[in-house]
Amino acid sequence: MRKYLREIEIAGLILTAIGVGISWTIGYQYGVWPCGCGLFLLLIIFLYKAFRWKEYERENKQYIMIILICIFLLILQMIRAR
Repeated sequence: MRKYLREIEIAGLILTAIGVGISWTIGYQYGVWPCGCGLFLLLIIFLYKAFRWKEYERENKQYIMIILICIFLLILQMIRAR
């Protein structure tokens, strides 16, 4: 799994960005699924690296910020959709 961490991370970021873009242009109901899948991939990477904190300490702090920003954007989308 270690050699695929970067690819999974990039896929998660791309899916999250696509989901946010679709939500802003087409509609919330279409963008929530790619955004949710992207956040799930980022969560998998974060959990993997969290169990190996000493090895990935710097990256873990970055992931915490990225995940918080993505969750904030998802909450903004849900508020805007009402």
